[in-house]
Amino acid sequence: MSYQSRKQIILKILEEKGEAEVKELAQQLDTSEITVRRDLGTMAADGLLFRTHGGAMKLSLVNQPVSFVQKSNMNASQKEQICRLAAAEIQEGDVIFMDCGSTVFKLCDFIKHKRIKVITNSLPVVYELMNTEIEVNLVGGEVDKQRQAVHGAVALEHLHRYHADKAFVGVGGISVANGLSAVSEKEAEMTLGMSRQSKTTYLLCDASKLETTKYLQFASISLIQVLVTDETKDTILTPYREVGLRVLN
Repeated sequence: MSYQSRKQIILKILEEKGEAEVKELAQQLDTSEITVRRDLGTMAADGLLFRTHGGAMKLSLVNQPVSFVQKSNMNASQKEQICRLAAAEIQEGDVIFMDCGSTVFKLCDFIKHKRIKVITNSLPVVYELMNTEIEVNLVGGEVDKQRQAVHGAVALEHLHRYHADKAFVGVGGISVANGLSAVSEKEAEMTLGMSRQSKTTYLLCDASKLETTKYLQFASISLIQVLVTDETKDTILTPYREVGLRVLN
């Protein structure tokens, strides 16, 4: 059976059921689970479905714009590696902040079994965690439809009422010399707010963002305490350790 034929069958199943697991789709298509995973990855990148841990879901249920779906599935293996490391840092009973970044979103797959509290401005994070054991606190304020996140003055005021053990955030770029940078003031404000209200801030950052500077430089590198990355080169990571960061890779 060709990819195009499998794609149409998968879309039909998702339209009827809303979501399906890889094993179920493989049986329906009479093909291997490896082939199904590859198909789902391709379809997710094309904005045809939402890839979940173990399967897929039709986009209308997720209520996310295609751009977010595509972004969350870019460099999926690197993001999963980063989030496994980050999840291992979270203890039972922790209160954590999670921002609206696509890498931080992937952390959901690895914490659903934990009895913790999550404070977030991300609508996709809320959707992903709402039927788990986790207690979810959604930040109030104005909804950014493109980012599927809550931003603004009211959102910041909400954050300031809470204290967390750990904050898990992402940035547009990080540089030892120039610090943290973002692609918008809204995202920078939320990163600052979550970091200042937590005991420890973890930056989840793939290798492509290291030693890069984006549109807005908003904080020194001292804002974070732990860098979680898929980068392996000591030549790149040593300067971060030398300025006092704990590096997980």
